[in-house]
Amino acid sequence: MKGLRFERLGNGHYYKVVLHIGSTYIPVTDEIVEDLKAKSLLPAERFLELLVDKVGYSSYLKEQIRAELKNAGDPITQITVLQGAIRDL
Repeated sequence: MKGLRFERLGNGHYYKVVLHIGSTYIPVTDEIVEDLKAKSLLPAERFLELLVDKVGYSSYLKEQIRAELKNAGDPITQITVLQGAIRDL
């Protein structure tokens, strides 16, 4: 599946949320989820920078996130969808 998307794994897992980057995923801590929720109304470009900063804990992951956004289509639309998804987690 192309693009970025959040998935809630639920209780019983150490990480309750993961961010899918294409066919791979990054576990996301509860603290990062809460921080992203609190800032989910930022403009898409600023939210993208925050997301990359918080979730991309290595330069490789940061590059993968940006590359997946480019490969999957319109990055601004994808970020806007992610902002809505994070509010619903």
